Amino acid sequence: MRRVIFLILVVTISVPLFAQKHPFTFEDMMSLKRVGEPEVSPDGKWVIFSVVDVDLAANTKMPHVWVVPVAGGQEKEIISAQDADRPRWAPDGKRFAFISAKEGASQVWIADFDGAAGTVTGVHKLTSIATEADGELWSPDGKSILFVSNVYPECADEACNAKKLEDAEKSKVKAQIFTKLLYRHWNAYKEGKRNHLLIVPVEGGPSRDLTPGDYDAPVFSLGGQDDYAFSPDGQEICYTSNHDKNEAASTNNDLWIVSVNGGEARNITADNPASDSTPLYSPDGKYIAYRAQQRPGYESDRFRLMLYDRKTGEKKHLTEDFDRWVGSIAWSPDAKRVYFVAESAGRSPMYWVGTDGNRDVLFSGFADDPVVTPDGKQVIFTSMSIGNPTLIQSYNIGFTFEGSKPFGKILADPNHDILSQVAMSPLESFWFTGAHNDKVEGFLVKPPNFDPSKKYPVKFLIHGGPQGAWGEDWSYRWNPELFAANGYVVIMINFHGSTGYGQKFTDAINGDWGGAPFEDLMKGLDYAEQTYSFIDKSRECALGASFGGYMTNWILGHTDRFKCIVTHDGTFNNESDWGTTEELWFNDWEFKGPLYDNREEYRKWSPHLFAKNFKTPTLVVHGQRDYRLDVSEGFQLFTTLQMLGVPSKMLYFPDEGHWVLKPQNSQLWYKTVNDWVDQWTKK
Repeated sequence: MRRVIFLILVVTISVPLFAQKHPFTFEDMMSLKRVGEPEVSPDGKWVIFSVVDVDLAANTKMPHVWVVPVAGGQEKEIISAQDADRPRWAPDGKRFAFISAKEGASQVWIADFDGAAGTVTGVHKLTSIATEADGELWSPDGKSILFVSNVYPECADEACNAKKLEDAEKSKVKAQIFTKLLYRHWNAYKEGKRNHLLIVPVEGGPSRDLTPGDYDAPVFSLGGQDDYAFSPDGQEICYTSNHDKNEAASTNNDLWIVSVNGGEARNITADNPASDSTPLYSPDGKYIAYRAQQRPGYESDRFRLMLYDRKTGEKKHLTEDFDRWVGSIAWSPDAKRVYFVAESAGRSPMYWVGTDGNRDVLFSGFADDPVVTPDGKQVIFTSMSIGNPTLIQSYNIGFTFEGSKPFGKILADPNHDILSQVAMSPLESFWFTGAHNDKVEGFLVKPPNFDPSKKYPVKFLIHGGPQGAWGEDWSYRWNPELFAANGYVVIMINFHGSTGYGQKFTDAINGDWGGAPFEDLMKGLDYAEQTYSFIDKSRECALGASFGGYMTNWILGHTDRFKCIVTHDGTFNNESDWGTTEELWFNDWEFKGPLYDNREEYRKWSPHLFAKNFKTPTLVVHGQRDYRLDVSEGFQLFTTLQMLGVPSKMLYFPDEGHWVLKPQNSQLWYKTVNDWVDQWTKK
């Protein structure tokens, strides 16, 4: 029987009155430190993590390494003289590795650490590989480091890779020849290279490629847990790779194991035609825990927690009856439990599950990146809220006698002082009856210095994915608090297709892009207008990116209720999008087959076919390097709006992909977007 063993630990910044603070600004947001995932030292005394500083004037982001005692105390920066990212402890705790591009290329560096003082006593560069290095991991014996490099699969050594890179750089011909799909991905052309796992001795020497072949090993990832791991004895690695002939139409990532001494790799999940990823060996070496989906071609199938028995090859579902997506995972030191996070109704609670299948809630707030201390008594993790970016917390799980109480504490919150001067409003949840008569959740953020007697204009934000969700989390790209700061009520709806409400709810969007999701959005806004008297329904603007961009384009042709629209990197023409995107499995799943087999399904939900209804003033935003949703989608929409005489503007970024990431580009993005909304809602 399941039971909740504690109440939610709420992270808040208590301040007497909003009047003592100022509204959140873009400059405030750029001054915040961006905290990375925690790593606990082998002796259990220190937590190490990266912190990214943004220099708006220089248009740069620079990571540094910080440390804080597990017992509590002041966090501090310990590598500041150079960029330093992704710190990872050596098994002896006397050193840690990190990634730095101090000398112009990303390489593995090693720092010597004084565990008594909590300081770095020296650093040196380990790798000097032409194809660069990232994602480093120490071998369990501390003698080698595993890392990821983007290499030419036909090359057998570093010299070959260096020569090919040099030749390509010197050549005056920049043309490329493609012989298969997925020749570009998200924001870059692959240029004939592959991600491979290489291993290098810590004492120096040439690296060896452990995953040769014309495959990405590990696969491309947008972030999150590593897709590779060492066995506890250090003799084997497990990694994720897709060997299907047409990767552009496949989600069939498999787990492969290979000896650190080289040799032929073995596929241990060949029986599952869907995705298997994020392997993590148990401390006793008996199992590999990993995440798996069951439906091929569907990126938004439920992620289950699986257990692979290394001796028998048996696979066990640990969360088969758990209707949420399993996220980051961590083993307990005794190998009896796996801790994991799972998105649920706008939050991300942490759970544990035993190898015997017993399960319980551990933390009911927003958690990610869990790691357990060596004594098994605490879990360290990142947490956030809509009003506070990532911080690091600990939670006591070492209660062993009746009457003892688990407790939590904040270990590192380097943004407290800045945010204590900023006025923000909490996230408010509301529920309404949406499509299919289902209960749907929405969220609302009020402006600072809110006066309930006034009427406020609305920014209606629509999330991407489409299998994504709004909730109690922080964002630098679409920040609800920043959107509310200049006098707006922000409303967000987790429509059918959103995550965190069960797989049936997520699946409901498949083949119904403009159906139930659109109905939910309109009914949710209707509910908010009827419930909250401070909303001025005559001054509302709809804003969305990715699928949210698609939906704002759909809204353009299906309602005139909004004063303006902001559409960022959205699909305008489903037919042309199929031929210009790189991940074909996405559209093939959502529209029930490829375009040439199912054209009418694509046309049914395509915004471009409703262009004659377009009337709402629209800002179009798109990046040249967006290969997920090609820039031609934005150009087609802007051309159509201009030809129709609809008031419109286009913000074009030649140096951005699907997301606007450069600080000054982000500044221009927020200013252009907010000015556009102000122009049409504050007349």
